[in-house]
Amino acid sequence: MPKASSSNPNRPALRRNQACRACRKRKLKCDAARPHCGTCVKQWQALISVPAPVGYAHPPEPQCSYDPVEGLTLAPDTDPVERIKQLEEQISQHSKKQLTTTVLRTYDDGSSEISPISLPQVSLSVAESLPPELREETFSTRLKNPDLQTSGSAPVSDLLFSGWNPDLPDPATLDHYVDIFFRCDPCSSRVLHQPSFLASLKLHPKDPGFPHSAILHAICASASRWSSQNVMMMPDGSRHDQFSEFHASKTRHYIDKTIANGEEIFAVLQACIILSWYFYQEGRWVEVWIFAAFQTRVAIPLRLNYPGTFSTHGNTSPGAYLAPPKDFRDLESRRRTWWMTIIFDRITSVGGWIHSVDERDIGTEFPLRTEDFESGVWSILKNPQDIASPDIFTNHPLQYTDSFLLLIKAIMLFGRVTDYNVRNNLRAEMPPSKNQNPFFLEGFELLDRLTSCDFLESLPHPYKNNTGVTDASEGTTLDSDLYMVHIIPHAATITLHNSFIDFTDSRCISTSRCVHAARSILAAYYALSATSLDITRLHPFVTICWYLAAVVFIQLCKYFIEINDSERESTVWGEINVLRFAMLTYGNRSPIGTRQERLLQGLMREIVRMTAQKQPLEVGVPLYPFSHRTLFGKDERSSVNTPDNSTSAPLPVSPTF
Repeated sequence: MPKASSSNPNRPALRRNQACRACRKRKLKCDAARPHCGTCVKQWQALISVPAPVGYAHPPEPQCSYDPVEGLTLAPDTDPVERIKQLEEQISQHSKKQLTTTVLRTYDDGSSEISPISLPQVSLSVAESLPPELREETFSTRLKNPDLQTSGSAPVSDLLFSGWNPDLPDPATLDHYVDIFFRCDPCSSRVLHQPSFLASLKLHPKDPGFPHSAILHAICASASRWSSQNVMMMPDGSRHDQFSEFHASKTRHYIDKTIANGEEIFAVLQACIILSWYFYQEGRWVEVWIFAAFQTRVAIPLRLNYPGTFSTHGNTSPGAYLAPPKDFRDLESRRRTWWMTIIFDRITSVGGWIHSVDERDIGTEFPLRTEDFESGVWSILKNPQDIASPDIFTNHPLQYTDSFLLLIKAIMLFGRVTDYNVRNNLRAEMPPSKNQNPFFLEGFELLDRLTSCDFLESLPHPYKNNTGVTDASEGTTLDSDLYMVHIIPHAATITLHNSFIDFTDSRCISTSRCVHAARSILAAYYALSATSLDITRLHPFVTICWYLAAVVFIQLCKYFIEINDSERESTVWGEINVLRFAMLTYGNRSPIGTRQERLLQGLMREIVRMTAQKQPLEVGVPLYPFSHRTLFGKDERSSVNTPDNSTSAPLPVSPTF
């Protein structure tokens, strides 16, 4: 029996030269399918099914091309660079020609005129479809818009041929965002060595020392919080920044690419840290948790949790490992990258989730002081302390201590409280009860002593008596790290004791601990609001501390309502609303504040329903300086006589308990 033909007998025969070039060259059968024929697609699929050799990348699509359509001619073989120049000249000449048409315009007086109307050009990107004031000022936007092709640093054509990433802003604009990032960012800038990073920006874009594009995109997304003007407020009160969203998506693209091929993994890890803090400040919790897990999962096989951030043994196990640090700066950058990963993991777990990395698996030394890291004078090679040091929370040698190191310790102390609560509740038959004495529980008394007393009492003198708000000759200054060092232990105390609060028992230690901690957090805000400093420059974790303090005040307010003590109830309402106002003020720049305040309102529904106070959500809330209305009321003025130009919250007198 003759062999059946594999081709379709009903398919019309191809005309001369209708097959693709690759099939004609190899004398293979071709179905002339567009954009790629079936033969080329099968060969490409077979090729990419095998991993590419080192240094080689598979083509992104089948190498299948056709002769030009009848009437068009093939471009002659020319030098690619020369051809690009020719095409750019043609584009430039074409862009200068404005496409116009005419329309007959008739006026009320019967006169008429012919007016030109510009025809809309085809949009090349999402950004171009937006109004000019909402466009992302990226290099690619200006490349596609002739009216924007002016740059303070270099013409667009020069940047194109220099190898500049077209998705980044032009060099002058990028320098501006980098400067803002290092001056204003209270979180992720810790992972970068500022002097060398700024110097690397002056290198040629193709130089191996030039910063990775993922880091630059992440910096643009983060810095836009303090610089971008393209912000739209959404109906739910959140903010939408087109510029930051664009660069955040670009950073995620590099992260996804690294997940697939593992290239440039350390630089992309640093970019992920910067992006994660951006998501945290935005209050985007799902992305926060996902990227917190990604950071720890990547940092562990890189061996960043080992002393010196490098392991000399065990390298025969599967996985990609970093080479030993090139120099002390590289070593310290790795330490800081590791610790920023760990404290982010601790902060995202304060709601009661287990941590991704246990303390017992952390061997990395604490970083050096920031001034030692940035000075480049490596007289001190390493910090002798690590998390396993027995006196880590009570011993702070000055030569190895600064605000950032104390912040790491404070957050790790909070992490121990989270671990304690999670592990005690994991197999407990019932939740903690206010009727039990928690001091009989193993390990509780030690944590209570550390959070409520020992850590803050052990701070060195320059940091113990300085809450981060300093009056100087040149003006009041804010040390965001040190400010957080003084309130995080109080937030940890509330987390440790909150389940055991009993306002009916005047001898309840947990009650007094929580009320004192809440008022200490409130007092720190009073001290800051009395200055002209911008509270939105604080670390975003401050909103969680305000929230925890407000939760204690809500419980206290409910107790005063139940015992019918309206005077002290009114004062506590003022304390609650001051913290709510702080969250909303912070939310003007970072949506995490608005989101925490919204969570707080959910907890307040019961006391709002129970209270006899008139307009309880307005007690103690200042007026906007530009409005005659209160922050929450529509027509009524605040019950507190605050001047219209007041910009700080009033200071209610806290009732004794």
